[in-house]
Amino acid sequence: MRRDHGTKLGDYLIGDSLKVLSGDLKDDLAGKVQLILTSPPFPLNKKKSYGNLQGAEYLEWISGMAPIWSRLLTENGSIVVELGNAWEPGRPIQSLLPMQALLSFAQHPQADLRLCQQFVCYNPSRLPSPANWVTINRIRVTDSYTNVWWLSKNDNPKADNRRILRPYSKSMRKLHERGSYNHGKRSSEHSIGETSFLTDNGGSIAHNFLEIESLDPNREVRLPNALSMANTSSNDYFLRACRERGVAAHPARMQVGLAEMFIQFLTDVNDLVLDPFGGSNTTGFAAEKNKRRWISIEMQEKYAEQSKIRLGDPLVAQSENV
Repeated sequence: MRRDHGTKLGDYLIGDSLKVLSGDLKDDLAGKVQLILTSPPFPLNKKKSYGNLQGAEYLEWISGMAPIWSRLLTENGSIVVELGNAWEPGRPIQSLLPMQALLSFAQHPQADLRLCQQFVCYNPSRLPSPANWVTINRIRVTDSYTNVWWLSKNDNPKADNRRILRPYSKSMRKLHERGSYNHGKRSSEHSIGETSFLTDNGGSIAHNFLEIESLDPNREVRLPNALSMANTSSNDYFLRACRERGVAAHPARMQVGLAEMFIQFLTDVNDLVLDPFGGSNTTGFAAEKNKRRWISIEMQEKYAEQSKIRLGDPLVAQSENV
């Protein structure tokens, strides 16, 4: 393990995270990490440049992280993991491996974890895949979402949904201006009080279905943070800088807005956020932007340059890179 670069708030380390977190940093970080936020390599059927395992080997690998990560968490800390879908090799059926991975991870006897909530991250701009079954044989539909799993060591980890409120809808804004609505008993047998919806809380509670782009073009997207989460935004600083430098951006980047949402939701300023699969350092960038301490660990040194590009973004320029 070695430190490649960082800021006053964080460090980008080169090394195998399993070895680093069960070795060099095991005692230094024990009980100190508030949030582990990561998107590990998915159990894909074709090898990718960023590395991925398959089958039983993948299952053993990802479940083995559970006790290591759990030991690092504070008592009210959280783990947030994004996992995509997988398909059986050469067959038009989905693999059960991602579900088995979640269960083996969450139920590891030495980790003592529980599942707080499932989130679905829907992205209609994803390319049609798996191509053989979607675009060639036309017998399946586009796989357009990933699951994000929130786990913790106890039933009540640090969390505050008031930090990730969505803007009110136009109809709710009009209701507040009007100061009245149709109250009373509904067909669902719920009784709506006369003033139940008149309090302005600054926004509505976020949903666990994260709509990267609007399902309805006539309806505004109300994301739970100000930063656009669309990965089609080819003009953002990171992608512009990568193109200018001739750098091929990491092929499996987590949405910056997704990382930022969970950091705002589950941590306070100066809390420590860890990404064991740092890649282009989406997590570190989002943590830096929100004034959290961070550590990102990446095995492949070639992605360190992309992290430096992210940290050069004017949005975090107030932090002195070192």
